[in-house]
Amino acid sequence: MSGQISKRAVVLASGGLDSTVAAAVARQDGYELYLLTIAYGQRHAVEIERAKQVAIALETRQHVVLDIDLRAIGGSALTGDLPVPKDRDVSERDRDIPATYVPGRNLIFLSLAAAYAEVLGASAIYFGANVVDYSGYPDCRPEFIKAVEATLQVGTKAGMTGTRFEIRAPLLRMTKAEIIRLGLGLQVPFHLTHSCYDPAESVACGRCDSCLIRRQGFAEVGVVDPVPYAVS
Repeated sequence: MSGQISKRAVVLASGGLDSTVAAAVARQDGYELYLLTIAYGQRHAVEIERAKQVAIALETRQHVVLDIDLRAIGGSALTGDLPVPKDRDVSERDRDIPATYVPGRNLIFLSLAAAYAEVLGASAIYFGANVVDYSGYPDCRPEFIKAVEATLQVGTKAGMTGTRFEIRAPLLRMTKAEIIRLGLGLQVPFHLTHSCYDPAESVACGRCDSCLIRRQGFAEVGVVDPVPYAVS
């Protein structure tokens, strides 16, 4: 491993709206972008292709796609046969942990991002976690992020030799409308992003939690969402 290079950042890039804005923030912060996308057997695998397009649009230094089959474990509507919740209002979404929660996903993803960062000599890891719109996900909370940071310090060669890994979640406490406004200012290619959990081929369903939150965000900003939906 080479010495630390402060201007390199690993970004967990799903191809979705939030992770793409997070990547644009990392670029604005002066970092060279090294994108990491995980193909984990997700129902909405079209997002992987979108991540590749986003990587090109953002002129990233490198984009790595890793294959990990979490369908072998299941336990989620995104990696198993559970139905994706549709047409839920805010109170229903906030009631409990949704079926789209993937057990261990962010813990796995951040561990892989740290391994990639360690090889690169980077210390900054960006990802698009958000506790406002997805308050039901336990692995999007600030307590979780701090705990993972602490673990990386004691569980990696880089941490033991003086590198302090910093997990940056710049969108953590922002609403979807605020994220979209930020992205517009950073010229994020929203037309390339994919947010839907249950698309018909590459077309967003327009009814899952993620679609509803995204559509409401664009409506609040007063900007037309550039992606097509199966339900208008």
